[in-house]
Amino acid sequence: MLQPKKTKFRKAFKGRIHGKAKGGTMLNFGEYGLKAIEPERITARQIEAARRAIVRHMKRAGRIWIRVFPDVPVSKKPAEVRMGSGKGAPEFWAARVKPGRIIFEIDGVDAATAKEAMRLGARKLPIACRFIARVGH
Repeated sequence: MLQPKKTKFRKAFKGRIHGKAKGGTMLNFGEYGLKAIEPERITARQIEAARRAIVRHMKRAGRIWIRVFPDVPVSKKPAEVRMGSGKGAPEFWAARVKPGRIIFEIDGVDAATAKEAMRLGARKLPIACRFIARVGH
């Protein structure tokens, strides 16, 4: 699963995801992509589950690029613990995804296979996504 090798700080603020994506909105590597439509945090597990679904449908043909990286540690306090006494320990890693951001790109497969693979991958993510292709396809 994806996570940073080392970070400057162990815990991070929650932060709000507002506005459109500033970068990563165009296809740079593959012919087809999966674009986020709504803002949300996507966990490393969700990214991995979507990647596996896409790769399985493509039957290991073609190539896949993951354009988001989970770099935000999300902390959580244990169950049934009273309020106070600090922030919980880091539980998992997440990526903040803004609308317009490309999450996955694929290449080396036909349009129908790509569309179905991306549909299966999008089912694993907690946000609405749109299938996109390069102009001329």
